Amino acid sequence: MKCARCDEKLCREGKDCAGITDNIDYSGDELGSMRTSAAIEARYYMEKTRLEEIILYAKEMGYKRLGLAFCVGMEKEAEVIQKILEKYFDVYSVCCKVSAISKEDYGLEKLHPDSFDPTCNPIGQAMLLGKKDTQLNLIIGLCIGHDILFTQHSAAPVTTFIVKDRVLAHNPAGAIYSGYYLKKTFGIDE
Repeated sequence: MKCARCDEKLCREGKDCAGITDNIDYSGDELGSMRTSAAIEARYYMEKTRLEEIILYAKEMGYKRLGLAFCVGMEKEAEVIQKILEKYFDVYSVCCKVSAISKEDYGLEKLHPDSFDPTCNPIGQAMLLGKKDTQLNLIIGLCIGHDILFTQHSAAPVTTFIVKDRVLAHNPAGAIYSGYYLKKTFGIDE
């Protein structure tokens, strides 16, 4: 499959290009998620922010407990998000450095070689939110790789609210919207 390189997108017209339609069955929680997503799109297309959509989604799904797995470098953002979400839900948050595990314990490269340098602990974040029985977890700026581990180990479904990109003000899509950057960095002409 190379859908990103397809110019026709006949799937938008109903063609089963991949031949998998008959092998897929959305039911149970998956069907509930699909119904909720479709309703939000149909009712609020281009009207709601991602944060508002998360609130609508969680309410519609009947979720009561949400978890925030955040980068300690985004503690201010996490605090604001938690305050907003607490108007509607019980919210638990866990920063990435939870439990202060030394990078030396795992032989990891250190950012600050001459001092204690704790590693992020995405498995610990997932474990602690699991103990709170969260029903939906949000990622707020976890590092690449740590976000993957958190998602793999989360007992609850996960969505990303903020993707960390220190160079592009946490807007990673900016790298593909700048013709100059695309050509200079990746050698791609628009």
